[in-house]
Amino acid sequence: MELDIGIKKNSRKKITDALKHFLADTYLLYLKTQSFHWNLVGPNFYSLHILLEKQYEDMAEAVDEIAERIRALGEFAPGTFAEFKNLSQLKEEKKYLKQNKMIEILTFDHEKIAKTTKSIIRDSQDEYDDVTADMLIKRITFHEKSAWMLRSSLEK
Repeated sequence: MELDIGIKKNSRKKITDALKHFLADTYLLYLKTQSFHWNLVGPNFYSLHILLEKQYEDMAEAVDEIAERIRALGEFAPGTFAEFKNLSQLKEEKKYLKQNKMIEILTFDHEKIAKTTKSIIRDSQDEYDDVTADMLIKRITFHEKSAWMLRSSLEK
């Protein structure tokens, strides 16, 4: 049965292609945040440990929401580590880092996602896909707030 939700097929394809990259970025940042949460040591350990846990839990819910939106738009969502690594603009960390370096990297990644997602919102709005735009506005709000909180923890 043909999907008919008021968004043209080629428009849905353009939006879902962008959402696949957004999903990969979110998933990679989720994994990185969880890893840093597990391996964090240093001053302010407890407060940062709790903050990172809240952030990765939020992103765990978000990856499901993003993948389901891709499906609702008629495409299949990527779901393997290889696909996520290939689609993401973020890089994984392969070594243990000092606390401040972890926080700097997470701050940078949240800011990067927030910046690059704005164009997907515009594309979604141009194609009358308000559901995707609304979801992404909420996600940018999360990423900008997360970056602010992390950056603030680096201040002396």
